[in-house]
Amino acid sequence: MVQAILIDDEQSAIKSLKWEIEQFCHGVDIIGTYSNPVEAIDAINTSHPECVFLDIEMPEMDGFQLLEQLNFRDFDLIITTAYDSYALQAFKEKAIDYLLKPVDSDDLVRAVNKVKDNKSKNELGSKLKELISNQSIFKKIALPLTGKTIFVNPAEILYCKSDGNYTEVYFKDAKKEMLSRKLKDVEAIINDDLFVRVHNSYIVNVNFIREYSKRDAVVVLENGISIPVSRAKKEDLLRTLFT
Repeated sequence: MVQAILIDDEQSAIKSLKWEIEQFCHGVDIIGTYSNPVEAIDAINTSHPECVFLDIEMPEMDGFQLLEQLNFRDFDLIITTAYDSYALQAFKEKAIDYLLKPVDSDDLVRAVNKVKDNKSKNELGSKLKELISNQSIFKKIALPLTGKTIFVNPAEILYCKSDGNYTEVYFKDAKKEMLSRKLKDVEAIINDDLFVRVHNSYIVNVNFIREYSKRDAVVVLENGISIPVSRAKKEDLLRTLFT
């Protein structure tokens, strides 16, 4: 059984989510529901749940402020909110999923299955998987320039920008290289979970995304650079952030 806590300032939302979990998500034990964030903090720190369903907009303190107050954070976090503007911050808080209200039962089942999958992994298997993932991050890739090839750590790349038959590659140390390849060819070279195509002309390293603005349709990187996000690529961006 997955032990879960539900937090929402609206009792009707708690009752609705509780009913959906009981109807569609077998193997979940709801050990507490809270509309008061202070009481929820005490409960999490004391009972150490395996999963927390957390609303964001609450009058006394928002969900992200609640997370900052916790001493215990070893649980799978599922954000439940009526707004999609918190997606990037939820990703940075390592949320396992992001459910928009009214919560769809299929999305709920998918999110809970992620929690169950995490629970079923033994500690050794998780560490081995993390080690393999980390090794792939530090593996160098070959980037073809005019007359030479350079070898770089993909984790050092901020973003790539199309320039006709060439591609500009920007690095976190502020250097820039011009590759003699189209962006689609560079995308194949840097084929890595670190990167997402956010626009026909841009590929971005997700680790350097600081902000996503739905209104302006841009992502803002850690260095303040704004990169456009096309409507067609928005879902790819959010999917990458939460998989």
